[in-house]
Amino acid sequence: MALSSTSVQATDPVATSAPSDPTLQPPDLRASLRPLGDRVVIRPTPREEMTKSGIVLPDTAKEKPQEGTIVAAGPGRLDDDGQREPMDVQRDDKVLYAKYAGTEFKLEDEDLLIVSQKDILAVVEG
Repeated sequence: MALSSTSVQATDPVATSAPSDPTLQPPDLRASLRPLGDRVVIRPTPREEMTKSGIVLPDTAKEKPQEGTIVAAGPGRLDDDGQREPMDVQRDDKVLYAKYAGTEFKLEDEDLLIVSQKDILAVVEG
């Protein structure tokens, strides 16, 4: 007695796809990420695709971005006395960060970077 492949897929929880109901999906990245300690999640500013003279740059020739916008910020690190140190940056700040800082990851088809507050060099005002 063999089961058809459609009946196996319907009862196998691994084979079923995620629900497409938008109310079950997180509304945006801010709601789905909560960094710990003094870490922040940054959305890097997109790289330049073309030079000022009109030459198109391939991905291998582009420099790593060092500027981005904070998507989520942690509560701050704990000092030696157990007191929480406040963060110097907050959500929606535009920041400059160290060139090879942090860990890159992808969430919902978006490239993001998580860095420690000490790797942020400056907040871009205005």
